Amino acid sequence: MSKTITATYESADALTNAVDELVADGLPSEELYRDDEKLQLKVMVPAAIEAGVVEILKRHHPSSVT
Repeated sequence: MSKTITATYESADALTNAVDELVADGLPSEELYRDDEKLQLKVMVPAAIEAGVVEILKRHHPSSVT
């Protein structure tokens, strides 16, 4: 079962860095939905890897992760 995780960032640089790290970690870019206006990143992931993805997102200091 897939889950959607949404992270909101304070800067475009933090958003870009989070995307880059997730892709470098092997997450397919097709699973990432980036909204540059809202500075949000939505990630579709299986529940089994949710914790690891949340950890990566938090490394870039989001204002929220839901």
